[in-house]
Formats: sequence, structure tokens, C-alpha cells
Amino acid sequence: YLCCSSGGNSPSQKLPTGPGYQVHLAEAVRKGAGIPTRAVGLIDDPQQAEAVIAEGRADMVALARAFLADPRWGWRAAATFKEKIHPAPQLARSVTTMEHWMKAAG
Repeated sequence: YLCCSSGGNSPSQKLPTGPGYQVHLAEAVRKGAGIPTRAVGLIDDPQQAEAVIAEGRADMVALARAFLADPRWGWRAAATFKEKIHPAPQLARSVTTMEHWMKAAG
């Protein structure tokens, strides 16, 4: 796969930002080159991430900032979609918290 980013490594770059602001790059490469792509660019909402995949705009999404901000982002995403989680044994005690989130997302 190709991870599609416009960079942003220099403070002198002036990139427009916002949720999913670089997804169009992954979409263009995926359609133009026909290879799997990973979308990046402030993707931090589970529905947004799911939509990028479901709409065929990319084959996967990178969630670096989302996981840095919330290491249990995946569990919260599962709650959003009412999915059952299968935690590692070390995390099993947290399942009641996850179930609480799922009810709250209700």
C-alpha cells in the first residue's frame, strides 16, 4: 500500500487543514494507480474513518493523532458501532467500562 500524505514537515508550508484534509490524495492515487492506499489527515472520528473505507476513497486509514490523544480509541470506535470487543487478558477488567461507553453511545 501507499501512505498518501502531502507532507507538512516544514513550518513554512501552508496546508489547509481539517478533518480528512488529505483523504483526496489517497483517493486519487487509488483510482489512478490502482494500488491500495492509506488515507491520513486528522481522521479522528469513527464514522469518518468508516466512511473513507466504505466509500472506496482508501483501503485503510491512519489514526496516529487519534490514538495519541486516546489510546483506547479503538474501543471507543467499537462502542460507536456497537461491536463486541475481544480484549487481551490483561485488559479484561476494562470491559465493563467499554460496555458503559456502548450504552452511552446508545
